[in-house]
Parts: sequence; structure tokens; C-alpha cells
Amino acid sequence: MRALPLFALALLAAAAVLPSPTRAADADFTRFVASLWPEARDAGVSRETFDRETRGLEPDYGLPDLVLPGRPATGAPAQPEFVRVPADYVKESAIARLADEGRRLLRTNRAALDRIEARFGVPASMVLAIWGRETDYGRSPERHDLLRVVATQAFVGRRKDQYRGEFVLALKILDQGAVTRKDFRASWAGATGLTQFLPSEYYGHGVDQDGDGRVDIWHSVPDALASAAKQLADKGWRPGVRWAWEVWAPATVDCTTGVPEVRRPIASWLADGFAPLSGKAVSPGERGEPASLLQPEGIYGPSFLVTANYFVIKAYNFSDLYVLFVGHLADRIAGGGPFATPWSASTQLKTTSVEAMQRSLARRGFYADTIDGKAGMLTRAAVGAYEKSAGLKVDCWPSETVLRSLEAAR
Repeated sequence: MRALPLFALALLAAAAVLPSPTRAADADFTRFVASLWPEARDAGVSRETFDRETRGLEPDYGLPDLVLPGRPATGAPAQPEFVRVPADYVKESAIARLADEGRRLLRTNRAALDRIEARFGVPASMVLAIWGRETDYGRSPERHDLLRVVATQAFVGRRKDQYRGEFVLALKILDQGAVTRKDFRASWAGATGLTQFLPSEYYGHGVDQDGDGRVDIWHSVPDALASAAKQLADKGWRPGVRWAWEVWAPATVDCTTGVPEVRRPIASWLADGFAPLSGKAVSPGERGEPASLLQPEGIYGPSFLVTANYFVIKAYNFSDLYVLFVGHLADRIAGGGPFATPWSASTQLKTTSVEAMQRSLARRGFYADTIDGKAGMLTRAAVGAYEKSAGLKVDCWPSETVLRSLEAAR
């Protein structure tokens, strides 16, 4: 084996003492966490708790939604896989299984659920559906250490200011002994407990339903379900109002009207030819209920008339597919049947392609919402408006055809 030249040995020696980018970044992270002590102190966190819980705390740079200098952004906006189409997300086999379990839990927890419904006006089936969707009724515990998640998101996340506050409140939860660090597990976004609350939501909506003197959303089913119900009630849940009606939509429907701002009494939609598919007649009281049109696959697949309660669930989790899952699961737990209209989309554009489409639509004045790569109500309506202007088939579905048309029109 040949000996290395002296200059090569010198270079290796120098490299050995230079900090790696990761080490430098971790040192910056440690300083950042230490800088949050005054905010934690002002929130009532003891110095002992702060030091104990932050000692040795390391960032998790593998989380989604981070912005790391010199590296591609991580998370959903940069992931190459396709966005899940509704049929994959609201999968019948998953819904049926969760509905069966939900009906069993409805029977075994009837007394507690009746008290929760009487107190907050939210149906028992709805809070059970949230529990089922969020953690499979407690069978799918989250993998991440919550404090590490919110600290990382506060340091290099896209929503630093929000997570700075969540980090402080997470420390406060630990300081008050509400949960042990071992059980303080979370999603990549910092949601924790059986019904998935951020620390700020724990303090904003947490309920001691079982009367043991503490709010325990990690182990107490009554506390977790009552907290979910209170969060919905606090965000405007209207008792006695359905979240949505699946409807047959006339062929003449303008899919660009499927936005929250277009709200008409259900009777008005029915007069235009929309017809409920649930097998139940719309009651006189419901006929006056304001509703918006929701077509998750544009003119393809099921159509819905959604009430104010739809948007209350969306405030719990800002995703149309999440609301569809939870709302439909609640209906199934309450005895309803599957969707009457089959889902038809087999693929959807990649997140990066939807982002590019949103930017292009925004430049042309068709879209004014967040560039997030998600084909929500406003994006679909903007696609439809562009299709009208470009002489394309108006279906309000983000497709390769629309993307190519936008690219060619640059």
C-alpha cells in the first residue's frame, strides 16, 4: 500500500476537526431551542422542566414540510408520488371495517357518548368517526416524539411562528404532568392523542369529561371524544344539521360554482334538478339550510351539497378528502349505506404538477389561494374557469390536458 503524500494527510487532518454541516446545523438548533426559554418561562414552564426536556434534544430533518437551506424542500409539496384519488382515500373496505367497529363502540360507550352529545350538540357517530379516522380507535399510535417534532418545525418548518408557540405549550403540558414524555407521541405535524390535537388545541378545547381532575386525551376515551366534540362546537357546529347530502347533479351543472362562497338554500338546489341519493327525503327544516356544491372529482364521481357543518369539520383538518372520510364514516356508523355514485378518477397529477398549475392559474387571475399542490375546491373551480376561457371541456379536474394547455399558453 502506497503512503499518502504529506499534503493529503494534512487535508484529512483538517477535515477531521471541521464541523460537518449536520453538526453545525444541530448546534444552531440547540441555540435556537435555548433561546425559547423566556417564552416558556412566561407561559409558566419551570426551569427544571425546560432543562430536563430539552437536554439532548435533536432535530428531525426527515419530517415533511421543512425548508432546509441548501437542500430541496421536504414534505408533501416535493414528494414525487401521486396525490391519492378519492377512491383510494375513502376506500370502502376501510370505511366498512371502521364503521363496524364504530357501531360496537357506540353500544359499549353509549352513556358517555349520550352525555357528550347532550353537552356539545355533536352526534356520537361524528366524534367516533374522528377517533376512527385519526388513530383507528387508538390502535395506531403515532411514531414521533412530539417535542422533537414541534421544535424542528419551529426551527426550519414552513410555519415557524405557529410551531414556536406549539413548542412552548408542549413544554407546558409536560410541566403540568398531563402526560409523560414517553406517551407524548405525535404525527409529523405535531398532533397527539386519540383524536389528534396540537398542544394549542389541547388548551383551547380539552375537556375533563371523566371527572378525574385532568384532561387526558391520550388514555381517557371520554376526555378525547368530548374534546373533539368541543373543538367542533367551538368552531361553529350546528346541532341537528347534516354535514352533507350526496346528490344526483344535472348534466347542465356549472362545476365552477363548487366553491364555499356560493351558498344557496337546499330547496334552491333541488329546484334546479339536484336530487338526494340517500333514500331520505329532505325535511322542511333542512330545505332552508344553506349549502354549497362539492364535486371532489369535478363533473366525474359523486356530488354533494355541503352545509356549514362540512366546513366545521374542515376546520378540524383542512382537507376535502378528510371531511368526506369522516362525514361518510359517521353516516355509516349511524346506519347509512355506501356512496350511491362510484368514484371514477384513477389517477391524479403529482403534487408538484398541481403546484405548477396553481401558479400558472394564479398568474392568469383564476386562482388566489395557497400554492400547496392540493386539488381542493378552489383549485378545481379555477381549473374550470380556465377551461372555459381556453375552449376546453369544462370538467373542473386538474388533468394533464389542462397542464399542457397552461404550459403552451405561457
